[in-house]
Amino acid sequence: MKLKFAIRYGTQWGENLYVIVTYRSLDGTEKSCRLAMTTTDGWQWELETSALESRQHPIDSFVYYYQVEDSEGSVLRKEWKMVPRCYHFDSSKNYVLADQWRDIPLQYHLYSNAYRTTAGLPLDDEVKTLRVPLYRKTLLFRVSAPQLSEGQSLAVIGSHPALGSWNTARYLKMTYVGCYDWLLSVDADAIPFPLEYKYVVVDDNTHGLLAWEDGDNRVIDETFLMGLASAPYEEVPMSQAQIRDGAVLVVYGETLRLKEQTWRAAGVAVPLFSLRSTHSYGVGDFGDLRRMVSWAAATGMKLIQLLPVNDTSLSHTWSDSNPYRIISAFALHPQYMDLEALGSLRKKSRMTMYYRQRQELNALPYSDYEAVERVKGAYIREIYDEKGKATIESKEFKRWLEENREWLEPYALWLNRRSAHDDDTLFVYYVQYHLHLQLKTAADEARSKGIFIKGDLPIGVNHESVETSLHPEFFNLDCQMGAPPDTFSQNGQNWRFPTYNWSQTELTTWFRRRLCWMAQYFDAVRIDHVLGFFRIWEIPENAVDGLMGHFSPALPMTVGEIEYFGLSFRKDFLTRPFINDRVLDRLFGLHATYVREHFLVNRSYGLYDLKSAYDTQKKVRAYFEGKGDENSLWIRDGLYRLISGVLFLEDPHQPEMYHPRIGAYREPVFDALTAEEKDAYMRLYNNYYYQRHNHFWASMAIRRLKDIYGESKMLCCAEDLGMLPDGVGHVLDQLRMLSLEIQSMPKQNGFEFAHLNANPYRSVATITTHDMSPLRLWWEESPERTQRYYVTMIQKQGHAPEHLPAHLAEEIVARHLYCPSMLCVLSLQDWLAMDGELRSKSPREERINIPGDTHNRWKYRMHLTLEELLDATRYNNKVRTMITRSKR
Repeated sequence: MKLKFAIRYGTQWGENLYVIVTYRSLDGTEKSCRLAMTTTDGWQWELETSALESRQHPIDSFVYYYQVEDSEGSVLRKEWKMVPRCYHFDSSKNYVLADQWRDIPLQYHLYSNAYRTTAGLPLDDEVKTLRVPLYRKTLLFRVSAPQLSEGQSLAVIGSHPALGSWNTARYLKMTYVGCYDWLLSVDADAIPFPLEYKYVVVDDNTHGLLAWEDGDNRVIDETFLMGLASAPYEEVPMSQAQIRDGAVLVVYGETLRLKEQTWRAAGVAVPLFSLRSTHSYGVGDFGDLRRMVSWAAATGMKLIQLLPVNDTSLSHTWSDSNPYRIISAFALHPQYMDLEALGSLRKKSRMTMYYRQRQELNALPYSDYEAVERVKGAYIREIYDEKGKATIESKEFKRWLEENREWLEPYALWLNRRSAHDDDTLFVYYVQYHLHLQLKTAADEARSKGIFIKGDLPIGVNHESVETSLHPEFFNLDCQMGAPPDTFSQNGQNWRFPTYNWSQTELTTWFRRRLCWMAQYFDAVRIDHVLGFFRIWEIPENAVDGLMGHFSPALPMTVGEIEYFGLSFRKDFLTRPFINDRVLDRLFGLHATYVREHFLVNRSYGLYDLKSAYDTQKKVRAYFEGKGDENSLWIRDGLYRLISGVLFLEDPHQPEMYHPRIGAYREPVFDALTAEEKDAYMRLYNNYYYQRHNHFWASMAIRRLKDIYGESKMLCCAEDLGMLPDGVGHVLDQLRMLSLEIQSMPKQNGFEFAHLNANPYRSVATITTHDMSPLRLWWEESPERTQRYYVTMIQKQGHAPEHLPAHLAEEIVARHLYCPSMLCVLSLQDWLAMDGELRSKSPREERINIPGDTHNRWKYRMHLTLEELLDATRYNNKVRTMITRSKR
């Protein structure tokens, strides 16, 4: 048997096309080969090969895809492979595969588990290798049709009598092979070319034709056939051409050309720890998540968005409350254990004690992280001592353990180095097993009600974590991840996570493993700080704030390039802190003399240097550790500012190459430049930050993101806030990822607010995120800004009220529900802002996180219980009506 591949795909000089074929045998063995294609014009690519048959392993089917490589064999692009090209193997036939390159389809969201959940479709709909009739001459049609509704099928109708002669009653019904793909084999013994045809939608019950696909007729003509390797038709005039004997001509069409019904959904965003019920122990848990699902169902919502639920237990203090400081990419946080689901202790006195502690924890207006860990940890240990053996000896546990051993054993080993139970790995397994069961139960219950849960994949991991211990080669442990300065943080943010070493090819595999693990529970994923896949803000280990960072990867400037812009390069002046008496008086005021005497040494020309004991921000922080008085903090922060007061940062890995320090034009050293030097510096600064890297970062991101997320069945939603380089929108659109749209944070320069009607369809609309002030607090923070929003965005006259009334909050929510965005996901606080009785009395207590504050406690907890929320029938009906009317 021969396989003849033909595909039209434009390439550039030095690029080559390969087909990757995998042969599958009846006994389950697989054999893959990578085959080079040939071309004469860089457009039409061909390959003819014999199948790798074996008597020991007879071939049952074959799967293939195309990829582009450079001259050195590096993969530049791959086809979209979520729906594989899979065909049954018949050794007596020669397959001629007439293909088109498959990019991620425009209707990619219809393939996601998020959509399938809301549509009531099964999630395990995989492509099957279907045995279809093969004839002496066979024409095999294949097409993808995600637009079909329940009770509809696909058919072919065409110009030849064998295809019905365009008679709508004589269509040929296709066979469903899985994941929206349809297949039909036709006896082509008497079919000449050219042949015109179309796909049509038919009703399964009435068998009537419902719709023709849009566009011109599809054609198999001379142009089509001339492009095939070793043409599968007889060498006769075109009007008499037919497929050769023994040939199977596979015509793989692009997606069905038919507009799909617009899918839009509404949902709620809430941290799991913020949920409150009468059953929980001072923190939201997986049992509360099930109660949240019930409320979402009652209001007509289709999704619940969570923050990360991974384990963060490192110091067992308040610093562990940050859900993004994960110590494991796979382990769930024990604080989310539903204790009731574990069962009751034998001794009633012990249960009475725990009930009392539960009441005390639930009486708090916030979630007390440390107290919750003590109480829940003690209960889990006691219940394990009583009932753990039965769980560990069960077949289900043993099966789960084997499936998860790869990450579970290193996690248990890492924990037991830091706990009092050095030999008790089984306890760790027990805890993670029950966490898995509880989250899986909540996820499955949500799916059964047409609701999907959206998880959050953190961009980083804790510096001290299982992942850095197990895979130190994946990380730059001498660097820190953060964000450049913005309107929320003038000194930038230092998240203190190590940056990634993308030269390690297995890093991509590690990310894909994380996604597979998440897909057990989540049907959509929030890609935290997607800009980090373009470039990350990398901060030296000796820095505290984000000002001393630079983008990585980046293209630092040579001395020659700097001088090309007209700035004479003087290394000491441009890269060392610029400190003179004027700067000291300005920064330290009455403390200037003290700073000169204790922290500085004199240089010539009235300049100073920092003493070696204080020449990095990290050293300064260590010196002032424990000194919390106002004067000490003033001096400490002033020294931080002195250290970062440079115009250029030398690249740590490329000597004599430099990055302009972000925002350096605001530093005193900039004022020391001449007018011509200032002009030259700003020219090179703007070139570096807004032009130099755009193509470089876009090409980097599209490769990384496609390799990691391209085959995921979770709906991918990018968090694309911050300092956006050009090309981000184009990359997200090309990968069919949803952007994040916030009206008060427009992406178009020069605007204070965005117009909701301009939101792209492939986006998530929200009012605020967990890093922002909730709507009511935002309304009160800046009366001038609120007034402008009141007049321009919600078209009201007069003065904006000091406090946001419920009816205005309802109008703002409604405007978001009616916007074009595919998803409208609002925080629980913003949903509740619509009801004057249900919402919290204090908007300030609704804030979840303050970015850049490393000492921030993540402790927000809803002020009413889920039971009370479920009983709020009037409010719930109003929400349901709003969602229904907005067609979400």
